[in-house]
Amino acid sequence: MPKAIFLDIDGTLVSFKTHSVPTSAIEALEEVHRRGHYIFIATGRPMCIINNLQPLQARGLIDGYITMNGACCTIGDALIYSQPIPAADVRQMGRMMDERQLPCIFVGQNRLFVYRHAPIVDTIFRDHLNVSHLPSGTMAEILSEPIYQMTPFFTPAEEPSIMSRLEECQSARWHEAFTDITARGCTKQQGIAHVIARLGLRREATIAIGDGGNDVGMISYAHVGVAMGNASAAVKSHASHVTSSVDDDGLAQALQCLLLQ
Repeated sequence: MPKAIFLDIDGTLVSFKTHSVPTSAIEALEEVHRRGHYIFIATGRPMCIINNLQPLQARGLIDGYITMNGACCTIGDALIYSQPIPAADVRQMGRMMDERQLPCIFVGQNRLFVYRHAPIVDTIFRDHLNVSHLPSGTMAEILSEPIYQMTPFFTPAEEPSIMSRLEECQSARWHEAFTDITARGCTKQQGIAHVIARLGLRREATIAIGDGGNDVGMISYAHVGVAMGNASAAVKSHASHVTSSVDDDGLAQALQCLLLQ
């Protein structure tokens, strides 16, 4: 029976140090796919900044994507689910960023905008995540199309007061400096549910592998949940398996143990 593997990108598939997929992971995923299993990406990134999976894409190893923490889900070229944030909450976020003089990234279907650009955006997204295309936008431009994810830069301590003013949204934090906000109900685990329903698979056929706070839900939901060695203790506590870090061939080791023996 084929299984469906759901993989986070940053810190799971891709090293924060090299910004690339380890050779061991590429080889293991080639064998997983050859054996008839499905490979899906489950990430907080939108498609427009997935810039580090070329070795897998070129080999045809990716069967679909759960992007923006579940706000958009695809199988092949088909969009099977999408849920934008209500425009009222997008406007409210803009007002709060103005009040607090903080930056926020607003993400549409095919592009993103940085509102109130600040150096921290470059420091994290350019230096840490290797994303260079970060155009600025006005609220008028942002509100001209559906927004699927908002990434405001505020601390965990500020989060409760800000989220209390966003009636139809939820937060999935995986970094101390920012969080990813989507419409309520958009999560990686819900994305998995949409994908397996379309494929006719049962939950017992799912494996989820991740390292960040926004991976906890899918790690807990999947039949087998794997935390990378570089994950925090809190993330590891939700996993049924813990592997080595992304830079120590952790993904390949997990796949070897679970699917390739």
